[in-house]
Amino acid sequence: MRSDVHTPAPASSGIGSRIASIDALRGFVMIVMLLDHVRETFYLHLQVTDPMTVPGTPPELFFSRLAAHLCAPVFVFLSGLSAWLYANPDGSPRRDVRRFLLKRGLLLIGLELTLVNFAWSASFSVIYLQVIWAIGFSMLALALLSGLPRRALAGIGLVIVGGHNALAGLSVPPDSLWHAPWTLMLHRDWLIPEGFVKVRVSYPALPWVGVILLGFALGPLFARASDAGQRRRALLGLSAACLLALGVLRGFNLYGENAPWVAGATTLVTAMSFLNFTKYPPSLDFLLLTLGIGLTLLAAFERWRNAFTRLCAVFGGAPMFYYLLHLYVLLIGYRVLLAVLGPNQGERFGVDAGQFPWIWGVWLTLVPLLYPPVKAFAAYKRRTRRAWVKYL
Repeated sequence: MRSDVHTPAPASSGIGSRIASIDALRGFVMIVMLLDHVRETFYLHLQVTDPMTVPGTPPELFFSRLAAHLCAPVFVFLSGLSAWLYANPDGSPRRDVRRFLLKRGLLLIGLELTLVNFAWSASFSVIYLQVIWAIGFSMLALALLSGLPRRALAGIGLVIVGGHNALAGLSVPPDSLWHAPWTLMLHRDWLIPEGFVKVRVSYPALPWVGVILLGFALGPLFARASDAGQRRRALLGLSAACLLALGVLRGFNLYGENAPWVAGATTLVTAMSFLNFTKYPPSLDFLLLTLGIGLTLLAAFERWRNAFTRLCAVFGGAPMFYYLLHLYVLLIGYRVLLAVLGPNQGERFGVDAGQFPWIWGVWLTLVPLLYPPVKAFAAYKRRTRRAWVKYL
């Protein structure tokens, strides 16, 4: 979901630029996301664990995966921020954000169960509840909680983001009545392990509810009446607070990540261990790093106005269309290569170990190829009056 303002304004205005920065940051993380999905398509035979196994993971793979960590937290946070902007349009009466969030949340969950799942495996034998499900559920939760005072929303968000790690060591047996809600909210596991259709939860949803609440609570910073300089200082201050908290908590292995870092044989290996965070569900340290960087980028994109930020804003202007498009481009591309070249990694086609730069090459090739259709759809989205289009 996003605001209704799409056309970039001069940087000096502080009005259009504050909105364009949201689209630009959203588009930027979606471009980075493409790198990780190219990796999952052509490097799946060399999977990474969560958190990653540092001794067996080459640096180029580790840091490519680390960069992709930025995507989900920033996107969910911006979804909350954009929900506030939708509810409080400049110069217009307040909108009913609950109804919009309920419909969009249900749509996203429906897309996860159908088009998104098919795009990953070309079958429905296993249903994976991944990031789109988590965003959809977070929107439903925000819809129910959006009437609370902003401070209450911020407080709930902070408690969820900061407190869920305390429960990370707990387990619920599969035969318990609590196993299903526990798995959906906090534990990556099989929801339905056997049967005609199996269901596995890849993105437990509760921490993402905390992130979307924090994004919504920060919305007034982007109101028309807010001062651009004050907003950027606030964003940079919050970013510094996140990264400082990360330095203390992670530096002393106090709290926030169940996989402690250890000194390695080299500085690079030590840095990899320090930055090796759990994503499923996202640990506190994972969110402190990614949201800390994201807040800095959000402040920076408000001032940067160039060809790159405009390209990013195009991708960020039609996020669901881009998401579905890139998944099916990867699915079809992989199937074509598998049919033409044949399997070279067991039953799969993929890049050999040690040839990871090919993944970067495919990624950089796909970005300009995806740009024209996304730009065309984003333009159509701005001019059409069809209600369903705004949900993409």
